[in-house]
Amino acid sequence: MEYASAYCQEEVLWLTPANMGCFEEAYFQKNYVNYYRQNPVRKLMFYRTLVESVVQGIERPRLLDVGCALGLFLGVLNPEWELYGVDVSNFGIQKAKEAIPHARLEVWDGTQVPFEERFDVIVSFDVLEHVPDVNSLASTIYSMLAWDGHFIFVVPVYDGPTGHAVRLLDRDQTHIHKKGRNFWLEWTRGRFTLVDWCGIYRLLIGGLYYVHIPSRRLRRFAPTIAVTAQKRKVQ
Repeated sequence: MEYASAYCQEEVLWLTPANMGCFEEAYFQKNYVNYYRQNPVRKLMFYRTLVESVVQGIERPRLLDVGCALGLFLGVLNPEWELYGVDVSNFGIQKAKEAIPHARLEVWDGTQVPFEERFDVIVSFDVLEHVPDVNSLASTIYSMLAWDGHFIFVVPVYDGPTGHAVRLLDRDQTHIHKKGRNFWLEWTRGRFTLVDWCGIYRLLIGGLYYVHIPSRRLRRFAPTIAVTAQKRKVQ
């Protein structure tokens, strides 16, 4: 999720049965009145290019979106792919089911995995900063990936020249992890092989136009990073 004011209290942790109700319709209405403007097609298509770069040669990729919300990203993917999504929000999942009936979608509290399948790609966009136990989630994602499968995530970072501005703009008290890019890169290397990463400059201007500029050259300064990693066999 992107910079927003809080709906839940700061001590409430994401992905627990006790607070699942915090992320229902009122949460979106209060914090994401510009949700669709903050997720324009060009942004979603950039995410799609990240996925397509790692599934070349796979006839019918199987993809899981962890924290799929209203299903906007799943909606821009090839409907012939095997598409799955999970989210803590009942509201989000119901909206996603209406929009993409060809996908398998389930409410998930982060504990018991709702699918037995192994995935070629697992994505998680603007979600990790909400998750209290990211190490446990990394293990879960690792176990759900097929051998040589890829994990792609996007997360805001709070270091570098833009770190102060990010902290000022961030009003979402469900953001538990306000970490720098090195934290997330090392976290990735702890379980996966780091394949690539880039920075993203993004901002909603005047509630109307959404700036979304990926940059590999300026990735050390960007307020957001996109990371691609690959499952590796335990030695």
